[in-house]
Amino acid sequence: MPQPSSPFRSAPVSPLGTLAPAVGPSRPAGADRALRQGTALVTGASSGIGAAVARRLAGEGGWQLVLNGRDTTRLAHVAAQTSATVFPTNLTRPGAERQLAEFALGQDGRVDLLVACAGIGCAGDFRAMPLADIDEVVGVDLVATMRLVRHVLPPMIEAGSGRVVIIGSIAGAVGVRGEAVYSAAKAALATFADALRYELHGTGVGVSHVVPGVVSTPFFERRGVPYRRSRPRPVPPERVADAVWGAISHGRDEVYVPGWLRLPARVHGAAPALYRRLAARFG
Repeated sequence: MPQPSSPFRSAPVSPLGTLAPAVGPSRPAGADRALRQGTALVTGASSGIGAAVARRLAGEGGWQLVLNGRDTTRLAHVAAQTSATVFPTNLTRPGAERQLAEFALGQDGRVDLLVACAGIGCAGDFRAMPLADIDEVVGVDLVATMRLVRHVLPPMIEAGSGRVVIIGSIAGAVGVRGEAVYSAAKAALATFADALRYELHGTGVGVSHVVPGVVSTPFFERRGVPYRRSRPRPVPPERVADAVWGAISHGRDEVYVPGWLRLPARVHGAAPALYRRLAARFG
């Protein structure tokens, strides 16, 4: 993959710390809500939700944006709209997430906000799914995100503030027919967000999990199978970006987009047998 060069601006590399407990007394609950508007790193920013989030953050002002994506042309276009610095790379490439983290940390010494939007899908019968596709979905949607969080988290903890926003999916909350691997990866992200939030309690660092339903992005054409369901209806990526900003500005742990999707997720959790009967009937 290409390395940052004109129009991509390079930056000095900062050493990464180790994940350690915060030093000093614990912060009271809610103390992580006063988030400094410093460096914000957005992955998957070349299109879709990531690009919408970048534009939303740029509209709020005060953020020094670092954008990541695989499509260098589209990424440069979004950067021009948002006055952002970019680091184009495929996060499944060995060491790519560390290089991205070091680049972002080099802007201001730390990343104050990480919005992990990078993700791909793969639809079809699991029995016929190529092993390479399974590895790629899990690598992009889950492993790369966890590795990147691991790199940017220590400076947040040391500073006593920061927020990690993970873009999940309703598929991870209820499971979707024909999307077994994608659903599994997004379900793992949801559990990761919960576990990390408990671990970071009292450090001043917050974790938000934003759970969209169907979004009008190139996601479906790239996975090779169009969206054919009558409901839920697709929402624009800007609506998800608004939800991300709401989670950031109000310190929310979990946000569903649209909000009514919380209901099937709750039914699935409280009465799984009932949910499975309904899903088998209505798809």
